[in-house]
Amino acid sequence: QVQLEESGGGLVQPGGSLRLSCVASGTFLTIEAMGWYRQAPGKERELVATVTKGAGTTYANSVKGRFTISRDNSKNTVYLQMNSLKPEDSAVYYCKLDEILIRRGVRIDRFWGQGTQVTVSS
Repeated sequence: QVQLEESGGGLVQPGGSLRLSCVASGTFLTIEAMGWYRQAPGKERELVATVTKGAGTTYANSVKGRFTISRDNSKNTVYLQMNSLKPEDSAVYYCKLDEILIRRGVRIDRFWGQGTQVTVSS
């Protein structure tokens, strides 16, 4: 019923920029929140940023001022603009959807994408 397509990951030098995109498709009415999480080797998955349907945003302290999350509700797409990247930003970045309304009375609490690798290295 729901599919996610993530793109935009890759290798970038420290100080560089990348833009991640996540497109949700399938049969649903609304998505309450869309966001990005990341997981580095040997570490737990952590929140990077989220944006609600009403454009409310949340950021991890480690990315504030460097990353910007945005959302296009007409395209069911969430973006993560990452600037001033650091080696410690290297991780697999996962798109996550929260509270997906499939139809009246039917809801999926959360849905994860497959992840896209971001590597920051010189």
